[in-house]
Amino acid sequence: MDKSSQVNEVYKLLKKIYPKAITFLDYKSPFQLLIAVVLSAQTTDAQVNKVSPVLFEKYPDPKALMESKIEDVEKIIRSTGFYKVKAKNITGAAKKLYLDYNSEVPIDMDDLITLPGVGRKSANVVRAHCFNESAIIVDTHFSRVTKRIGLTNSVKPEVIERDLLLITNKTIQTDFSMIINTHGRKICMARKPLCGECVLSSICVFYN
Repeated sequence: MDKSSQVNEVYKLLKKIYPKAITFLDYKSPFQLLIAVVLSAQTTDAQVNKVSPVLFEKYPDPKALMESKIEDVEKIIRSTGFYKVKAKNITGAAKKLYLDYNSEVPIDMDDLITLPGVGRKSANVVRAHCFNESAIIVDTHFSRVTKRIGLTNSVKPEVIERDLLLITNKTIQTDFSMIINTHGRKICMARKPLCGECVLSSICVFYN
């Protein structure tokens, strides 16, 4: 089975289990999702979802966050870890949005990755979920699962993204990303994966 066919088979099997796989971050606007994704680095989405309502109630738009006192932002997001760096990044991103993009989150990858704290993964999350752009979203779960089932041999996010873009139909790229992400959270965990319960075990390099 070639890798494109394997992607289609994996998608078919997992789609039955996760028919509506979506982002685990809570948000109401592109701005909120952008900030939430930056905060999600090195922590859980659940933890971000605990602090983001407080953050956005106090700073509902880029201008408000840009004008905030950094110490107040740090206090709100402290539980997400690396809070000093994250506070600097999200206030910096808010400032750039306000000054350069009229407080609107841009759609283009080249623009998004100029924002402090925003890399390709974060940009792809925003582009996919807010602007319906096709994207391969490479996070730790996606990296782990795709390597285990033999769709990539790399551990580098940019290489994994490139590898999967080449073998995944554009119409399913975002959905495939979220389905793999969900499977990585629920079954194919980093430690003690539930291989006996996995529908991909027969085609999984890691298991076989």
